[in-house]
Amino acid sequence: MPVERTLSIIKPDATERNITGKIIDRFEEAGLRIVAQKKIKLSVQRAEKFYEVHRERPFFSDLVKFMSSGAIIVQVLEGENAILKNREVMGATNPEEAAEGTIRKDFAVSIEANSVHGSDGPETAVEEINFFFKEEEIVT
Repeated sequence: MPVERTLSIIKPDATERNITGKIIDRFEEAGLRIVAQKKIKLSVQRAEKFYEVHRERPFFSDLVKFMSSGAIIVQVLEGENAILKNREVMGATNPEEAAEGTIRKDFAVSIEANSVHGSDGPETAVEEINFFFKEEEIVT
């Protein structure tokens, strides 16, 4: 199995409720290593740039407002099949559809405030990691 990297974001709803440690534990228990991590606050402009792919969607404004509303934790996770593993640990976007024991099932407040974001594929992972991290910030 290939060793991959993926971007993970712990969203404002989770940082506000001080449950970041519980979420990080889930990633580590699944065998994912955190090779970069920082706590930041996105400006509206930076959130718009990151979520540019969704600009034409009806939820874009609300997403940008939410993601720039408070602190987030951005991190690079590394491991075998990290992208798929991360998505399995997170659970379905809609917490009502998420499997038992997943982050979104256990911690999400709503479909928008669903506690975490993860890259959806290899190309996206590279783009998203590069958006937040310089190469020297990633330490294996």
